[in-house]
Amino acid sequence: MIDAGQKIREHLSFLGKDLLEEMTRSAIIKEIPEGTEILREGQYIRAVPLVIEGLIKVYSRFEDKELLLYYIEPFQSCIMSFSSALANEPSKIYAETEEDTLTMLLPVEKVNTWTKQFPEINTLFFNQYNIRYNELLETIRYLLYYKLDKRIYDYLVEKSRVKGSQTLKIKHKQIAYELGTAREVVSRILKKLEKEGKLRQEGGLIVIV
Repeated sequence: MIDAGQKIREHLSFLGKDLLEEMTRSAIIKEIPEGTEILREGQYIRAVPLVIEGLIKVYSRFEDKELLLYYIEPFQSCIMSFSSALANEPSKIYAETEEDTLTMLLPVEKVNTWTKQFPEINTLFFNQYNIRYNELLETIRYLLYYKLDKRIYDYLVEKSRVKGSQTLKIKHKQIAYELGTAREVVSRILKKLEKEGKLRQEGGLIVIV
């Protein structure tokens, strides 16, 4: 078992010793298995997650389609949860572990206090706002200027990056959900990308070349 507190202190040292001690003392360290839904739309936020190891997928849902918003990678938090928690509003998003994940769950009441007592914590979330805003601009650019085959390929490359593996175990249906398109369209484009030598499909796996 890793020393979660030590990892947090190493990677988030800019938060300062006092705040890091408060976080370590007040937060709950929890191991969450892959595929666990940890937040759904309409729920009130009780704790803001900070990922130590693993990966959390944040998405929205409309009718029978999902739209991937972003991944929470190690030493990142969820800006949408933070925003809803501060405003005491129900969640507007869903969150699910993409792989086995170790998280530090920061109690909402403590986070509210820390934003006033420790200005350094705002740096953490301002950084998250900046990351997500840039991702939003990139998504808009893709929707306006690029065809779906490039969107799907870049989506797979990004998923490969965050998971640290060129081999992805992912269904065509999931790709379609997360990109807001049809499974048949995804299957057709994956065959096209395979012919172009950009990936291989091997028994339910997609290998990025």
